[in-house]
Amino acid sequence: MFSDVTFAYPWVLFLLAVIPAMIFWYWKAGMKRQASVTYSSLGVFHSIPPSWRERLRHGPIVLRSIAVALLIVALARPQSFSSGQDVTTEGIDIVLCLDMSGSMTSEDLKPNRIDVAKAVAEKFIESRPNDRIGLVIFGKQAFTQCPITIDHRVLLKLLNEVKVGMVPPDGTAIGNAIADAVGRLKDGQAKSKVIVLLTDGENNAGEIDPLTAAEIAKAYGVKVYTVGVGTNGQAPYPVQTPFGVRYQMVPVQIDESLLQKIASMTGGDYFRATNNRTLSEIYKKIGELTKSKIKVTSYRNAAELYPDWLDAGLILLLLELGMSRVFLRRMA
Repeated sequence: MFSDVTFAYPWVLFLLAVIPAMIFWYWKAGMKRQASVTYSSLGVFHSIPPSWRERLRHGPIVLRSIAVALLIVALARPQSFSSGQDVTTEGIDIVLCLDMSGSMTSEDLKPNRIDVAKAVAEKFIESRPNDRIGLVIFGKQAFTQCPITIDHRVLLKLLNEVKVGMVPPDGTAIGNAIADAVGRLKDGQAKSKVIVLLTDGENNAGEIDPLTAAEIAKAYGVKVYTVGVGTNGQAPYPVQTPFGVRYQMVPVQIDESLLQKIASMTGGDYFRATNNRTLSEIYKKIGELTKSKIKVTSYRNAAELYPDWLDAGLILLLLELGMSRVFLRRMA
């Protein structure tokens, strides 16, 4: 185990180039301010010791240069990571499949289905600290938003960036989403592999039939937990008109029969999420799965180092101000 130091914003370090410019400007300005007096011999001055003001006259620029350098490094945000640390943990591999079709903007769940689905997914991730989790989003197409990872901080950041329109929203490719998720899971070391698929519609897009995708998941030992998101009956759907956003009631069309078949074929279960609390049942189900010990390289213990650089830079700036504005002036 050893520690690596890196920078969140390394490009900021290019600002260090201003320090030589500061020193050059100080030297040029000092040359212009110096009075010129001609003496026949300087020997008489050798016996006179220099004053403290003379000795410290360059102190402010030295302190200021170091302070600016420290502040620039702090701005680049240095971080220390535990590198090469093998951690054995008990966990399962999970891929969350999140529907991004246009109907997910319906507001039968407040504020809307997609925000509720993201909030539930976030709680789910936070409740599984030892699991490797990935994220697949789908609409008319499907793609991996985040590969399977133990770094849940990165995963939550990518989940937060998810919004309708990232994939073509005019369709729901359930089969493609499952197939994409299986592709992420099939080579993992964990004995327990799970897909949690949230959708509010029917499969009407994609090249892969959902039941065929379920067969593929079953062949690789992947359990699929399906969640239908939406209230019963009709839901208010926002429509953009020349007069602004208007709402029209549209029927909630979740293919519950299909979702139940997918879950049953793979050994999972189906849930209907009419509110946020429904997914607590999924947590319980997944918590009952047999966990397997897997070895991962963890980079989760990241330490922010910039506060120390920032404090040191500010202290030196205060010393520079005290030296130039108070100490050296009093000695003049």
